[in-house]
Amino acid sequence: MAKNTYKTKSKKKAKKRIELDFSFLKDRRFQLALGFFFLSTGIFLLISFISYLFTGKADQSVIEALSNAPLKESGLEAQNWLGLFGAYASYFFIYKWFGIASLLIPPFLLLVGLKIVTEKEIYPIIRAFYFSFFFLFWTSLLTGYFLLNSEKVSEMGFLSGGVGFELAILFESLMGWGTILLLIFSLAVFFIYFFNITEMIGLGHLFGKKEDSLEESLNEMDDITAILETVKKEVEQEDGVIDDGESWTVSTKEEVIEEDKAEEKSKSDELVLDIESTLPVVENKPKPVKKETEKAAEPEFEIEKPVEEAVHTGDLENYDPTLDLPQYIYPSPDLLIDYPDPGIRVTKEELEANKDKIVETLINFKIGISSIKATIGPTVTLYEIVPEAGVKISKIKNLEDDIALSLAALGIRIIAPIPGKGTIGIEVPNKNREMVDIKSVLTTEKFMASKAELPVVFGKTISNEVFVTDLAKMPHLLMAGATGQGKSVGLNIILTSLIYRKHPSQLKFVLVDPKKVELTLFNKIERHFLAKLPDSEEAIITDTKKVINTLNSLCIEMDTRYDLLKDAQCRNIKEYNNKFVNRRLNPQKGHKYLPYIVLVIDELADLMMTAGKEIEAPIARLAQLARAIGIHLVVATQRPSVNVITGVIKANFPARLSFRVTSKIDSRTILDAGGADQLIGMGDMLLSTGSEMIRLQCGFVDTPEVERICDFVGEQRGYDNAYHLPEYVGEDGDSSVGEVDLSERDALFDDAAKLIVLHQQGSTSLIQRKLKLGYNRAGRLIDQLEAAGIVGPFEGSKAREVLIPDEYSLEQLLNELNNK
Repeated sequence: MAKNTYKTKSKKKAKKRIELDFSFLKDRRFQLALGFFFLSTGIFLLISFISYLFTGKADQSVIEALSNAPLKESGLEAQNWLGLFGAYASYFFIYKWFGIASLLIPPFLLLVGLKIVTEKEIYPIIRAFYFSFFFLFWTSLLTGYFLLNSEKVSEMGFLSGGVGFELAILFESLMGWGTILLLIFSLAVFFIYFFNITEMIGLGHLFGKKEDSLEESLNEMDDITAILETVKKEVEQEDGVIDDGESWTVSTKEEVIEEDKAEEKSKSDELVLDIESTLPVVENKPKPVKKETEKAAEPEFEIEKPVEEAVHTGDLENYDPTLDLPQYIYPSPDLLIDYPDPGIRVTKEELEANKDKIVETLINFKIGISSIKATIGPTVTLYEIVPEAGVKISKIKNLEDDIALSLAALGIRIIAPIPGKGTIGIEVPNKNREMVDIKSVLTTEKFMASKAELPVVFGKTISNEVFVTDLAKMPHLLMAGATGQGKSVGLNIILTSLIYRKHPSQLKFVLVDPKKVELTLFNKIERHFLAKLPDSEEAIITDTKKVINTLNSLCIEMDTRYDLLKDAQCRNIKEYNNKFVNRRLNPQKGHKYLPYIVLVIDELADLMMTAGKEIEAPIARLAQLARAIGIHLVVATQRPSVNVITGVIKANFPARLSFRVTSKIDSRTILDAGGADQLIGMGDMLLSTGSEMIRLQCGFVDTPEVERICDFVGEQRGYDNAYHLPEYVGEDGDSSVGEVDLSERDALFDDAAKLIVLHQQGSTSLIQRKLKLGYNRAGRLIDQLEAAGIVGPFEGSKAREVLIPDEYSLEQLLNELNNK
């Protein structure tokens, strides 16, 4: 019979394929090579990681542009101590992956390399692996969570790495602040298993019987057995041999091992009881054992706490408005352009030449100087002089043009005297001015750590200090400047500063742009930061008619907020929001968290020409009253004449900001003082806060930077719609009361009528709060009440007149309407 050899051949071939030769792993030369590979890799990563903490910011752009730039040129630009490879490795491990926790990887690789090379284990490799692996993810998640929930924008965002930040976003969306509990729980469990906490604190029987704890108990039994044997011999010497029936009931080590480990404690108790029962005549009993027995026999004593009747609202977690958009990420400084340092500085020769010319000019006019010093700024240098005794200040002030002539420079400004100092200041423009980019001032600790409610960084002072102020304390800002002097950039830097520091739930912008091109970039953040009228399609207002409606709507919002503050017995929005956050105000009574509202008007002159009094009245009313309830105005114009900046508007804007203007009259109109006409343009400005005047160089933010910031914010999840202001219908509005059909009255018409008559106040906001309605439905109810003759016609920002004097008259009117 022929054999089928096909299967056997195929099996032999298969066996040959499976066989692999791993003998090279036992080769000591290969082991040494592998060990030195781990050692060198660990040292390389450690040095590159440490270098990244200092050079990572500079290498960021090099790594991101690596695919487009030549490799050699990229290597030359890399600042990492280990070159391009070091920058690349640290970029991925720290920035992309695990953040600062990546520093755990090099020590682990060094341990592995030393184990292979020296064949000696400094520390158990498997324990080191467990430690490094756990804290690699735990530390990344911890830092990512705190960075995600931090209101501050920080350059240290790389600490969590990409993995940590994404994990933080995931757990924040799933658990919220429960992520902290998860981190604490996981750390506790890890410590229990890693450091064997049960042995360290001597509570092994609570967490499971361990072999070593069992051995210790058995050793104690052996010691007790030896003691009992000694006692037994003493008894035998006195009374003779003990009867066999009264044997010692001492359990041996072998017997205990055979018993269930869970009954170990009960056996120890039986041992003590047996010893006491078999030795009634022995007086020297083991006292510690007897005490433990007595303690075990005591009944348990518990104090039952009374059950609380109800949980007070103070025990609840504070309200967090940012949870409306919990995954919102603040813009990063990486969105801004990192301009290289031009290295332009004021030379010593320039300072000496200017000083000599100033002294020479003053001596020519017989003015003596006792001392002079210079303070260098980004745009101008301030020379402080102390005149000799008997010299009139006005004499130096009148030499302004003569000093400008001798220095051959424009923009000379004399401050006589400097407030708070006994000196006279002469500001001289630098030949090579320094640009102040927004990134250099926005990333400073002074701005990042500012505790201001609405922090704004304008730029740098003439002493090169970053200038940060609080818009909420200004509380309104009036800006002016000729065309092309930096006014629009100033508005952009105000908006950018606020976007970088505030959450969308805490701040809203109302943007008015009659020029239609200056603020259009901010359309992308409509669902995050912008506010508008309910019936408006565009969030940025360009039509004069809609501007009037918006300003009057803000007046209604102001009145509504004041009603809320009155009910809450608060004086300002900060106190009110603190009460609401601490859950001391009832949302069912109409209370809610109030965001700050910043109204920005880019060109007031055009609005005043087309609308005049209709614009001036609501602006003046807002400027007078709105500061306490969180509505702040930033109004800009390029023509600061008296018919644009009227006395009513000017009186309520204590903070004024002026770029270069064309005449002294314009300077006095905006600042109540001269000097703005002597500025040198390109962001050079004067800020007057009432008590003092400061010269600043405005920070420069370019259009692409604003666009990137708005894209970054706009691409994130926002609210369903922009923040809706109260509905306002002008005298020639589309809604007509004559069109209201009283046969289709609202179901709450009677309740609304009784409410209005009871309070004798025809207010839409009253109906909205008391009946818990939306503004649109409350507005329709007001229209129906007007058609029914219960309230009078619309009177602007004032409440409507109530035409029904009492509830009896109202009942008669309602009966007539129901019978129709």
